[in-house]
Amino acid sequence: MNKKSILGLLIAVVIPLFCYLWLKTASEHAVDMPRKYLLDTVISKTVKGKQINDSIWHKTANIELVNQLGDTVHLFDKTGRIIVADFFFTSCRSICPRLTNNMVKLQQSFKKGGNVRNKIDTSIVQFISFTVDPDNDSVSVLKNYADRVGAVHDNWWMLTGNKKSIYDFAFTEVKVDKYADEPISPDFVHTNRFILIDKDHIVRGYYNGLDATSMNKLSKDIGLLMLEKDVNKKGGIFREILDLSWLWLIIISAIIFFMVYMKGRRKING
Repeated sequence: MNKKSILGLLIAVVIPLFCYLWLKTASEHAVDMPRKYLLDTVISKTVKGKQINDSIWHKTANIELVNQLGDTVHLFDKTGRIIVADFFFTSCRSICPRLTNNMVKLQQSFKKGGNVRNKIDTSIVQFISFTVDPDNDSVSVLKNYADRVGAVHDNWWMLTGNKKSIYDFAFTEVKVDKYADEPISPDFVHTNRFILIDKDHIVRGYYNGLDATSMNKLSKDIGLLMLEKDVNKKGGIFREILDLSWLWLIIISAIIFFMVYMKGRRKING
């Protein structure tokens, strides 16, 4: 194979890879990803002789409660999913019905398109509503409420259980009082906030569950988190390239086209 042929093959391989990496880098800088909340601490460490600061973000605790089906569940049971959470109680006649209605709309928006069974794409997001009145919101009460609003039970948990555990989660783990519009009583969690938690259980946003603009932003941010690079994934950029079957298909097609083209040239010249 002469030098021109080798150069042609290199071009067929390198150009698609270069274009992908360039577009990937440009898109990462162009997208405004949801920021992380609740900083635990900042540590200093030395990397390649340079002193850098590393932020340690708070990860929510793996709380144990009971859902509307009577199953004991944990926050971490649904691995790899984005979580959208709110706090409500079934006898509420003020903001809770509107919060629930907006959660229904969110759940509807993540239904699999074209699925004749109308199932939820449970690999994407888990909806969770914590009752702040567990003494009255029993499993049966929550089940009736969930059925009435049309909740898909596996994809939308309505949780009850120990009141102290729920309130500790609200104030200590996701700190709803810190980002509320109005002061929240420690004796009764009543807030319009929806909370977005990423796959690593880090809070990524607080949204006004009564405001259409804020809810649209929540939907957009869920989509952005779906595309966010998994920084813990082993293999780095080379592993990503190996996983891109569509890119390798383009490269192989380019190589085959080039080889057919060179074979045709040789016949003409021969």
